[in-house]
Amino acid sequence: MPEITAAMVKELRERTGAGIMDCKVALKENDGDQEKAVEYIKKKGLAKVAKKAGAIAAEGVIHAYIHPGSRVGVLVEVNCQTDFVARSEDFKEFVDTVGMQIASMHALYVRREDIAEADKSGQLDIFRGQLEEEAKETGKSKPENVVEKIVSGKLDKWMAESCLDEQPSITDSDKTIAALADELSAKIGEKISVRRFVRYELGEGIEKKKADLAADVAEALSGS
Repeated sequence: MPEITAAMVKELRERTGAGIMDCKVALKENDGDQEKAVEYIKKKGLAKVAKKAGAIAAEGVIHAYIHPGSRVGVLVEVNCQTDFVARSEDFKEFVDTVGMQIASMHALYVRREDIAEADKSGQLDIFRGQLEEEAKETGKSKPENVVEKIVSGKLDKWMAESCLDEQPSITDSDKTIAALADELSAKIGEKISVRRFVRYELGEGIEKKKADLAADVAEALSGS
């Protein structure tokens, strides 16, 4: 086994954020191989995250994010277990990323468990209606079992796109928001979770008056 030097431990710490002893153990267990040591630490870290899943995360922050241009704003609550972690730069960076994610990708829910049955039923009705319209246009109807399979697939895709936890991060498309939260949990040793959010978009829900130039001209002439 090669000698585990301080430089090797330092490099591994910079790459993973793990503690000194954890880095030493990882390098020893993997004969000094940095890449294998990184994977080792990740696996150990995710195991710790699983143990933390039942922990109560009641500290954290309520963060306000305003998108450039001030047309979209987000209020999001992200929880951790201690106020010490809530003040850390890693936690703040994650929270800001979550705010940008919600503003940019228009998540509707945090996770699938938050989706009301009525919302799912409504989407299923929409997808079935789309297939019925398609059948009318093409004159070809699909068997009911095929229709249900297609509708189920569309619902699964809609939920994945609508849930914040499952969206690919805008800062790293190879990782979902849930994966980023798990990585941070593994790094700091505390449960991290997004509890709730609300997204505001300027003018949303307001019925804007449509300009009718011909009517405006006619009204102006009649009054002259």
